[in-house]
Amino acid sequence: MGLDGRMRTVTEVLQRGRGPIPGDHYLPAAPVNVVWGRLPCETDAAVLTIAPGDTVTIDTVSHEGILEDQGKDPLAFFGGHGVDAAAVLDDAIEIAATLARDPSADGPHVVTGPIRVEGARPGDLLAITVVRLDPRVPYGVISNRHGKGALVGELPRGEANVSVFAPVAERDGGLVGLLPVVEGGERVVEFPLAPFLGTMGVAVAGGERPHSVPPGSHGGNIDINLLTEGAVLYLPVQVDGALAYVGDPHFAQGDGEVALTALEASLRATLRFDVVPRAEALREFGDVLGPLVRARGYIVPTGLDPDLNVAMRNCVRAAIALIRARWGLDEHLAYAYLSAATDFDISQVVDIVCGVHARIRESDFAGVDRG
Repeated sequence: MGLDGRMRTVTEVLQRGRGPIPGDHYLPAAPVNVVWGRLPCETDAAVLTIAPGDTVTIDTVSHEGILEDQGKDPLAFFGGHGVDAAAVLDDAIEIAATLARDPSADGPHVVTGPIRVEGARPGDLLAITVVRLDPRVPYGVISNRHGKGALVGELPRGEANVSVFAPVAERDGGLVGLLPVVEGGERVVEFPLAPFLGTMGVAVAGGERPHSVPPGSHGGNIDINLLTEGAVLYLPVQVDGALAYVGDPHFAQGDGEVALTALEASLRATLRFDVVPRAEALREFGDVLGPLVRARGYIVPTGLDPDLNVAMRNCVRAAIALIRARWGLDEHLAYAYLSAATDFDISQVVDIVCGVHARIRESDFAGVDRG
């Protein structure tokens, strides 16, 4: 059976309003609810207002298949890869047809939001818990574009950008992505899916929308693949109501994301939004200056900078500060612990601002009195 046959065996397409919607609220990715190429700022109006502790089921749309270098026509793009018209998301079709961006000035990402969380104030942390992630389609795209990726000037080889179509199949109760060994061939490489949202953020202060590509203290395009179901992302709130947003959905990504994108594909995300007051945040984590993750038994500080070496050093400093604040270790002992027991992973090297994250095992401190 060929790739198309395998793709058709997967699951229903989650068009707007169809399929599981378990959240207290539902936010579809209609054009009025998304921003394309930029991230929300303080002056943007919320498309939804919720109370702390509420869950929201949010539809996200991948930018792959709607971009200008792909024809800005998802029906034609995906149809060219054997996808039936009914399996192309209506949201993607509408966004491509009705919204515009400036490719020379804006990023590629479609973000859904912003969502106002009542009571969130600057100095607090917004905690976003990933409750559930459902693939909306049984396929995705991995792209490499000129001037982007880890091997700029080396790949892609030809003049054109490269977008690799990757169907999804079911294997032993799980989902895998499929890549041909040779373009157009029948033999495939299979790799497991681990869906997550590459972009999760809060609005910045002021009236200027940030570019959607570089991450920052606001979160945004952090591309940390630990943010699968059950993970929590903490972000320092910068404006009243936080004005949270999500996007850049992935089915899978290796640390580094070296080709520019990973397996980009649309997800339906159910998230819970909680507010951690500043006093509590300081007791738990110290002064959090950027994205902080808890996932799979790890607490995960981050470091960001256009220079990967500086990003690494920033992550080490953030990790030392966290350990000192949370568990009271002397600075030199925290530094020693990190060297002996903590993995520092490259989140990504392709988003203008590079990212590094540290996986600190919380169980290692089970016998430490936090006071």
